[in-house]
Amino acid sequence: MSLPAPSGSPYRIGFVCLGNICRSPMADVVLSHLVDEAGLGARVSVASCGTGDWHLGQPMDTRAATELSSEGYDASAHRAKQFDPGWLDLDLLLAMDRKNLADISNGRGAGDRIRLFRSFDPLADPEDPDDLDVPDPYYGHHDGFAEVLAMIERTCRHLLTDLQTLDL
Repeated sequence: MSLPAPSGSPYRIGFVCLGNICRSPMADVVLSHLVDEAGLGARVSVASCGTGDWHLGQPMDTRAATELSSEGYDASAHRAKQFDPGWLDLDLLLAMDRKNLADISNGRGAGDRIRLFRSFDPLADPEDPDDLDVPDPYYGHHDGFAEVLAMIERTCRHLLTDLQTLDL
């Protein structure tokens, strides 16, 4: 699956989950790190938000931050933000699950700019809708955060490869 063409510079990518304290900020941190390492930091902008307002202004869930830190990422700058229609102007908006996708698309015609995050995961089965959701680790155990980070890292690496093919 190819990325939508840039609408300007920088190329703007947003991740969306429910509360913006676990999945979407983990993806934000990982892709931002990869983009910077690849020398694309000035040409690609990455952000995240949640569909709910419960955690506005709060830092990332400590379990998510701990998992990221254990793998060498810095999660300290994150503060939860809420989705609003302005996010629809991004070049690519990636929802972490089908419920998030439904909440942000809500019948709007955004074409290929609004997608499921795992539609870029080389290990996800595109024929199995359940396999395209990133499971929400919030109510689970620490193992869930490690599983989610593994999904996010491989999917973000694939996204980075696709970004490197764009004329940015």
